Amino acid sequence: MAPTTLTADQANARLNELTVIDVRTPGEYASGHLPGAHNIPLDHLDVAMPALKTAADRGDLLVVCASGARSATACGRLAAQGIIAAALTGGTTAWTQLGHDTHRPAGTRAPWAMDRQVRLAAGTLVLAGLLAGQRWSAARLLSAGVAGGLVLSALTDTCGMAKILAKLPHNQPKTEDLDATLAALTS
Repeated sequence: MAPTTLTADQANARLNELTVIDVRTPGEYASGHLPGAHNIPLDHLDVAMPALKTAADRGDLLVVCASGARSATACGRLAAQGIIAAALTGGTTAWTQLGHDTHRPAGTRAPWAMDRQVRLAAGTLVLAGLLAGQRWSAARLLSAGVAGGLVLSALTDTCGMAKILAKLPHNQPKTEDLDATLAALTS
């Protein structure tokens, strides 16, 4: 049975024998990914199950995200379908901190990383709630709601705002890109 996690150094040593699946949004993937990684955003994992099963039958899968949280979720969903995969401990953040190589598609301008998008959205909503609260006191509830969401996010290591932002068009894969990725995994 394959290990459930690999450190960045362990993954780097085995990179040529692993099929790497990056479950971040296309924008995050474009900002830098492990060499040879295939981008299948977490919310498209169910569509990719048959291709991932085929790839796993040929060799070990490594699932990658920014910090390791989404890849752990993906590994759980894969395991529920009988597909064994390891998650990269610390994600691409740990990978790059250790100086391992990342690839970026040539000529593409990457959207902001998801954590940066969340910070902008949360900050904007808090500020809007405070400013509108100067005139309508009930508007301060918006700021309180965002603050509560941030606390919940920290306590549960999940992020509802990131899940919502991931559904925006610039965070979605192009159909042809996802189709090409699935074809590459099955060939």
